[in-house]
Amino acid sequence: MTKRLLVIDDEPDFCDFVAQVAEGVDYETRKVTDPHRFKQVYRSFDPGTIVIDMVMPDLDGFEILNWLIEQKCTAKVLIVTGNNPVYARSAQLQSSAKGLPQVKTFTKPVSVSKLRAALS
Repeated sequence: MTKRLLVIDDEPDFCDFVAQVAEGVDYETRKVTDPHRFKQVYRSFDPGTIVIDMVMPDLDGFEILNWLIEQKCTAKVLIVTGNNPVYARSAQLQSSAKGLPQVKTFTKPVSVSKLRAALS
């Protein structure tokens, strides 16, 4: 079974970091820095794991999470934020309550070991 990871973050360096760690544990990865491309890439790639930044220009993580809920997404979701961790925790609780099966939160900077553990 191919492990697929989709990361969405407006910071290209963070996308590269996540992809590098994921590829090190045998994931096929896709990176999206423009949140408006997320839906298209999600549909064509069918990821089993998604890393979502909560704060991005024009579209925030809550909007993406709500869309994933509407799609009946079954992927593992890792929410990351460089802002107040309470915001990410709120998103985690709301998403879990609305049907996303596996949701975890991380505060940037995320360590290689924590990310690797979350992907295992």
